[in-house]
Amino acid sequence: YGHAVTVFERAERAGGLLTYGIPNMKLDKETVQRRVDLMEAEGISFVTGAEVDAAAISETVEGFDATVLAIGSTVPNNLPIPGRDLDGIVYAMEFLTRNQKALFANPPALLTTEVTPEVGLTSKYGGGFISAKGKHVVVIGGGDTGTDCIGTSLRHGCKSLINFELFPAPPDEQDKRGEASGNPWPLWPRIMRVDYGHEEASHRFGADPRTYSVLSKEFVSDGAGRVRAVKTVQVEVGPDGRFAEVEGSEREHPADLVILAMGFRHPEQEIVRALRLETDQRSNAKASTSDYKTSAPGVFAAGDCRRGQSLVVWAINEGRGVAKSVDAYLGGKG
Repeated sequence: YGHAVTVFERAERAGGLLTYGIPNMKLDKETVQRRVDLMEAEGISFVTGAEVDAAAISETVEGFDATVLAIGSTVPNNLPIPGRDLDGIVYAMEFLTRNQKALFANPPALLTTEVTPEVGLTSKYGGGFISAKGKHVVVIGGGDTGTDCIGTSLRHGCKSLINFELFPAPPDEQDKRGEASGNPWPLWPRIMRVDYGHEEASHRFGADPRTYSVLSKEFVSDGAGRVRAVKTVQVEVGPDGRFAEVEGSEREHPADLVILAMGFRHPEQEIVRALRLETDQRSNAKASTSDYKTSAPGVFAAGDCRRGQSLVVWAINEGRGVAKSVDAYLGGKG
């Protein structure tokens, strides 16, 4: 009973964000590989280093009885302010992925926090390693990804570190009644939390790296095409719910490396367009959780490419759900 399953993965290793986007100190890659090995032992075939692009997707779909799109939500939110084209401004996933590929290329580097020519923390993949060593690092955006960028920069040996958040600092405790905050119990409490990166930065530099209600206005050039600073202004939420700049609050923060960790917009659209899939208002593949079927016959979608950027637990849940739907589609019991 069952079906022959082939997974096409464009990276050199299976695991997606678990492998490349979550740092080792948070998720050991041996744990991920163990799960991949178990699936291979069950008969699943992983074809890595294989990008199924727009030109190949139709042929790929025709070669299988059913196709599941689990391509994630990988188009990041940008920050199109003056100076955005300067060198030294990178997306969070670019920073984290290149760091992980460098560690895969040179396993001894896992045993040290020093980034030196002797250790050789350089990557043969993706255009090279992005180092934060000795740099003034600015991380724009919070959440898990921002925290991972903080933790990784600390391990590189950054000179200073600051994390900008646009919204005001959350309260220390949840409003139990909820009239004022709109976040009453038993909803998930939106309160101030200290993650591992914040704690480590506090230990290294003596203070929490996060600063709230900050709007980035301009990336400042060093005159040679690289970023040297970020101009910001404080903002406050007005009665109409909109942000308003606070007069006289302009600042310039030194920055040799700026990491944009502001979330993701939608999946890459090449495959979506090639298959002429219907999409929702956010350009995700349109499919319901009742059967995960897209508008293309025999094509299913699950995970972030269907629901938008979310958590690993939702990816697991949708993976199981789409597997049942595909089995039912192929004549099984579902």
